Amino acid sequence: MSSLLEQLIDAFRVLPGVGQKSAQRMAYHVLEREREGGLRLSQALSEAVAKIGHCVRCRDFSETEVCTTCASASRDAHQLCVVETPADRLAIEQATGYRGLYFVLQGRLSPLDGIGPRELGLDVLGARLAEGEVQELIIATNPTVEGEATAHYLSQLARGHGVRPSRLAHGLPLGGELEYVDRGTLSHAFGSRTEIRD
Repeated sequence: MSSLLEQLIDAFRVLPGVGQKSAQRMAYHVLEREREGGLRLSQALSEAVAKIGHCVRCRDFSETEVCTTCASASRDAHQLCVVETPADRLAIEQATGYRGLYFVLQGRLSPLDGIGPRELGLDVLGARLAEGEVQELIIATNPTVEGEATAHYLSQLARGHGVRPSRLAHGLPLGGELEYVDRGTLSHAFGSRTEIRD
């Protein structure tokens, strides 16, 4: 049996990017300087794991069956933005003025990892598109190989339901300089250039 300290260090290692040394530092910090904070953390974590599930409409994290975004009458139900993760949804929500609804895949297509359309809830998304309310499906998957494959699948799904698919633009960052942009990004931006209109 491992000691309580070893169990605590091992528990911190479930966090992404946390190795043995970082987990050890966190455990020591909590025990040496932040015992009250550690208790708050354990209570909040325990309650969150027990009470937070997924919204039945968008699959985002929610404490209720339908999340507050999906339940809001002030959101535009004609636009549906598909993202890979709840963190992506939050980033769009905080950085843009988007007032439509979301659908969170909780991943991306990756047949080698056993992640297909069913695991991403695309049957749920298809049923939602079949309702006829959504007019535009905004595809906001990441520009990775799996993200692009997922985007292609989503665009076909949207067209099959008579919904117009659109894709987030990818390319040069604002304030960036061409000589510092990686080759893949520059090549994609160059190939996706658009006409300047008056």
